[in-house]
Amino acid sequence: MPALVAGIIFIFCGFAKKLPSDITVNGIAVGGKTQAQAVALVRESIETELKTKTLTIVGKKKNYVFTYPEIGYKDDLQKLIKTVKKHGEYTAQVTYYLNGINDIASAICEDESSPAVEPYAIFNNYGTPFTYVGGSDGICADKAKLLNDIKASLEGGFEKVIVKTSTVKRKTDMKSVLEDTKKLSSYITYFDGENESRSHNIRLAADKINGTILQSGESFSFNATVGERTEARGFKTAKIIEKGEFVEGVGGGVCQVSTTLFNAAISGGLRINEYHPHSLSVSYVPPSCDAMVSGTYFDLKFENVTGYTVYIRARTGKNYVAFDLYGRGDGAKYSLSSTVTGSIPAPEETTDDETQVKAGRDGILSEGYLTVTRNGITKTTLFRKDKYSPVKRVVLNSELQENATNDETHDGEEATA
Repeated sequence: MPALVAGIIFIFCGFAKKLPSDITVNGIAVGGKTQAQAVALVRESIETELKTKTLTIVGKKKNYVFTYPEIGYKDDLQKLIKTVKKHGEYTAQVTYYLNGINDIASAICEDESSPAVEPYAIFNNYGTPFTYVGGSDGICADKAKLLNDIKASLEGGFEKVIVKTSTVKRKTDMKSVLEDTKKLSSYITYFDGENESRSHNIRLAADKINGTILQSGESFSFNATVGERTEARGFKTAKIIEKGEFVEGVGGGVCQVSTTLFNAAISGGLRINEYHPHSLSVSYVPPSCDAMVSGTYFDLKFENVTGYTVYIRARTGKNYVAFDLYGRGDGAKYSLSSTVTGSIPAPEETTDDETQVKAGRDGILSEGYLTVTRNGITKTTLFRKDKYSPVKRVVLNSELQENATNDETHDGEEATA
């Protein structure tokens, strides 16, 4: 223990010993000063000079300026002073550094860099189907070079440091975006625009589907998208088919929307996973081309199997509803056709009540065929077989029919009108 104390006293006394006269360190006269005084004096000079220095890093977006005490320094003064034994000029090694250089370089590179923006399309519900944006190349700042250049500047004359950047090219071009948004299919059906309630329901249902985007592998459900057809949700009462009869019901006309979408979807190469024919044939599409929806049990479902995003647009006018599908597609062309294969005679009843007379109509047997043309090869396959029920025919008994015939002859002009 006494030896340790003696060693400490020796070191302190040695450091407190005054330096010989006529000694300069880094141009500062320190002769006659103690080693501690000499170190303090020279460091004061170093710091005074450092306060006049500026490290400027020049970026494309802005400049970054650093001064003391953001810029620090290291020296070997204590080691040098201990070696001073005679008159002369001595030079201490001084090195400068930027405090937190790694974090600063990272922050600057982040400021000066920007990612590439790939060209893309904005899907519009109305007007032009897509708005196209060209995107831009990105910028990447070189952090490793920036670190080296900062150190070199501090070791040299505090020269300006230029942030080196390189261009990050876009991976896709607008041609690819245009290919991704080509029209795949379009289908239109017509209705009586004077039937206000039914027209309203058609437009309301179509509007709920308009703007739907299906990613690759994603499925679509008509019922889930349109929702329940109730008065509370804005649907009105119009003709629907129920138990083989045309009756009034909330949401009448919605099946024309599902039918139109069904045809657009199948023509666009989407996989139909669920569809249901009407119990009676409808006038707005050929037999075996319809798709009825009802409640939550009867739905129209299809799946995007194209491998690309599919965009669905609905269009409605005074007397029509249409669907347009956009995407890249799988390179094939699809079409649905139908053939009537038979008929079902309508049952007939007689009545004495003229108000019960109904024209009725025969039922229909039909088949739907899907035609696919791929790489110049066309293949047609049976897609569906349907049976549409007849509508019962009610006629007057023969005596009333004869009277009706006489009346028609008498009022011929009125009947023709």
